[in-house]
Amino acid sequence: MTEKPEESLEARLKRLGENIASKRVDASDEAEVRSAESRKGYAAAMKLSSEFIAGIVVGAFLGYLLDHFAGTGPWGMIVLLLLGFCAGVLNVLRSAGLVATPDQNGGSPGNSKKDGDGA
Repeated sequence: MTEKPEESLEARLKRLGENIASKRVDASDEAEVRSAESRKGYAAAMKLSSEFIAGIVVGAFLGYLLDHFAGTGPWGMIVLLLLGFCAGVLNVLRSAGLVATPDQNGGSPGNSKKDGDGA
């Protein structure tokens, strides 16, 4: 044994310190990733809830205007509030990716032209 025990102990202590430092960095990175995922979830929840509430509010407002100017009593409010609810649900489903968005060309999905049809 040419090496002194103190030198060996110092080398092992240094390696241990480096390992602990690298683990602390990994743990802080993991916490940052978890908090970023949490923020993404919160943002998605706020987006979906605001789209749902906006559909209901717009339907209720249009129903109120219809009732006020046309004198239809509560029926305009009731009908357009229900339509606003349905529109809000549809917007939430589209944003969540559960329902396909309408075709951008304005046609129905079954009648879309394909490349190479010649028509």
